[in-house]
Amino acid sequence: MNRVKLLLADDHAVVRDGLRLILEAQPDIDVVGEAADGRTAFRQAKKLRPDVVLLDVAMPQLNGIEAAERIHAFDPSIRIVILSMHSSKEHILRALRAGATGYVLKESAAAEVLSAVRDVLAGRRYLSHKVSEHVIEALLHPDDGDHLETPLEQLSPREREVLQLVAEGKSSAEIGRILFLSPKTVDTYRSRLMHKLEVGDIASLVRFAVRHGIVPAD
Repeated sequence: MNRVKLLLADDHAVVRDGLRLILEAQPDIDVVGEAADGRTAFRQAKKLRPDVVLLDVAMPQLNGIEAAERIHAFDPSIRIVILSMHSSKEHILRALRAGATGYVLKESAAAEVLSAVRDVLAGRRYLSHKVSEHVIEALLHPDDGDHLETPLEQLSPREREVLQLVAEGKSSAEIGRILFLSPKTVDTYRSRLMHKLEVGDIASLVRFAVRHGIVPAD
């Protein structure tokens, strides 16, 4: 029996340890790597070529949905399961568009995580029950004021990267070092973000990032 190679990404060590115990207790799953942020998750996925990546949404430097998009673009055969505390239509649809085939709420039981891993490996989608209801509602009522398009979709991947790092409180110099850009280029991206999102200061950018799940509220 071929064992499933799984990459686990969550910024909380306690959560990773708990999930690792649950997953490795299964006779058919090997956790081949771990990551505490989205950038590391992407690098590990490229290096390890896992069958499945289990990604938390709220991770520093690069959130889980952005990491999912990069992993999917790199190798569409890697199955991606998003693990999230968010059950809004916006988060769910963004994750699915990014290439995830599973979306499990953190409030779910461990058995649901295992079901998600096995379903996506079998070529099926897996959505938590509450998530499924939101997706069906979005498809049935796309024009009821809860639109399928989100303000984030007018931003490029690089702009979303800069938005997250700005919202995390990093300076232009720090962002430049992370993204291999000059501080002046980072400032240009930040100005472009403020123009596109029609906000007048950094505090408003941070509130936007929190409201749309780019960074956690705390």
